[in-house]
Amino acid sequence: MFEAENIREWRGHDVVDNEGRKIGTLESVYFDTATDRPAFATVTVGLPTRRRLVFVPVDKATVGPGYLKVTYDRGLVKDAPGIDPDGELAAEDEGAVFAHYHLPYEQGSRGERRLGRR
Repeated sequence: MFEAENIREWRGHDVVDNEGRKIGTLESVYFDTATDRPAFATVTVGLPTRRRLVFVPVDKATVGPGYLKVTYDRGLVKDAPGIDPDGELAAEDEGAVFAHYHLPYEQGSRGERRLGRR
């Protein structure tokens, strides 16, 4: 696993799937508010006139020269819940992001958000 401060340096680099196929460009990193570890990245996908940001887990991701390689298939990532490039993930939509990848989801004990963008 990479250190949290290092993954932010990869903004603007390619994100590739488990077979090395380009998915899109790394836009931002969302941290797990309970562990303060990187949990998801947003990836810019789509045509120049219809771009959106999709979420992909960064657990077990590796870095190479100019790319971040995730352990998920490109098709699965491109079908993931997304937001507009200028948008923000709504608290009520967090569960759908986790569910898309069959990951467990729990809010904080007082209903706090699970993901925070940095």
